[in-house]
Amino acid sequence: MTPFTEKDVKDLSARGIRKKDALAQLSLLEKGPCRLDLARPCIVGDGIRRLPEAEADEFARAYDSAVARGEEPAKFVPASGAATRMFKNLLAMRDRVDLLGLTGLRRFPEDEDAAATLAFLNHIKDFAFWPALSQALEKEGISPDRVLASGSFGTVLDVLLTGRGLGFASLPKGLIPFHLYGANPRTPMEEHLVEAAAFARDGKNVARAHFTVAKPFLKNFRDLLDRVKKDYERRLSVRLDVSFSLQDPATDTLALDPAGKPFRTPEGRLCLRPGGHGALLANLNASRASILFINNIDNVVTDRDKAERTRWKKALGGLLWTLSQEARRLTDNLTGGNKARGLDPALAFCVRWLGVDENLLPRDSKNLAAFLRDRLDRPFRVCGMVKNEGDPGGAPFWVRDAGGQVSRQIVESAQVDPDSQDQKALFAASTHFNPVDIACSIVSPRGDRYDLSRFVDPDTVFISQKSLEGRGLKALELPGLWNGSMAGWNTVFVEVPLVAYHPVKTVNDLLKDHHRV
Repeated sequence: MTPFTEKDVKDLSARGIRKKDALAQLSLLEKGPCRLDLARPCIVGDGIRRLPEAEADEFARAYDSAVARGEEPAKFVPASGAATRMFKNLLAMRDRVDLLGLTGLRRFPEDEDAAATLAFLNHIKDFAFWPALSQALEKEGISPDRVLASGSFGTVLDVLLTGRGLGFASLPKGLIPFHLYGANPRTPMEEHLVEAAAFARDGKNVARAHFTVAKPFLKNFRDLLDRVKKDYERRLSVRLDVSFSLQDPATDTLALDPAGKPFRTPEGRLCLRPGGHGALLANLNASRASILFINNIDNVVTDRDKAERTRWKKALGGLLWTLSQEARRLTDNLTGGNKARGLDPALAFCVRWLGVDENLLPRDSKNLAAFLRDRLDRPFRVCGMVKNEGDPGGAPFWVRDAGGQVSRQIVESAQVDPDSQDQKALFAASTHFNPVDIACSIVSPRGDRYDLSRFVDPDTVFISQKSLEGRGLKALELPGLWNGSMAGWNTVFVEVPLVAYHPVKTVNDLLKDHHRV
């Protein structure tokens, strides 16, 4: 018997969700996520390529040459994430900070919230948003210096975090000032525009950047762009082509209640939640760029480090372009009149660059050619990997499929079988970390755009325990954008320097040297 009423089906249809897809979501929630079969971690020399300086420069020149000949690069930046977690320590201490004061906070060095709040308050004037916070306090008739001297830190945090003032705790990270250049604060969105001008500029002097944003803040992003666009174009001698998109409601997902039934609101409506960053695959698929660079909104650097970061972005882009062009040539050979002559070079490419195990390949030339065409005729991505210094998150692995072939995948801990000591040990042995520094090509050898949904592993969903209005629920997230959503892509991992990964996960990360101007 169907778990959906006629009204449910109408509500789903209004979002663009078919009944059969909603039933498939419930099935995934019931059976749980598919655990991956890790073969081994990717390390330098076995799955991760380390580029010598000269080779990195050579690929960077290849990228510049490709762009000069007409390739259109663009930045693609998921930017819908709110800053709530960035300020979680301050939010936790907001109601207690006046009672404790700085002296009281010092008495609890083992308390993460207290220690973080103490560090924040001790350096509050060093943050790029201090001028805006000062103005917000003065607007209420409060002297910034006096309120700090009096120890009324709760007032300061209220004005910073809540709707009483700046409301930073509910804003997207992309709109919060991260860096201060003289008297000019710069948000992550602006830093990405400056980066785009450096390496995502085409032969016609147009730099493209695309941001996926949450609908309630679309106007905020557009207003910010309107305020700063002309100034950046003038200073950077570039024309900025900036676009925004929203997550498609058709990618929202269902949840289960503790009884294993579809979770419903108090009004009896189905509860549909955003499907995670994997839902942005459709936004990525809509891009018209021929070389796309994917980066998280909070991973930005100051102008001091941009030249080195630009150099490596171009190196990744040049390697991507070189490999995708060679794959296109090899695919043409396999489909032309000299198929037999094209087998050996195509096989050599797949073994060298894609890690194909030739011992598991078909022996007859017809099936071998079909296999090689299938492997070559896919989207390509070149992913920068940094040395793991203890950050939680995805890591590069060789993952084994049902047929025994391995492929490079970015794996999250939630995709690892928690009951397998061997698999957990393999995950823990990873030497590198995924900073989300990806250059990708979604153009086929025929010159058209791939339908990226064809290359998703639909079983690699994420399932987590959440709550809504005090009620527990089992939430479903779609296969991650750079995890299961790209499981069928051709993937190459390259070691990149740590300049590629300087995210802001907590507000005090902005006090680190690489975020100081």
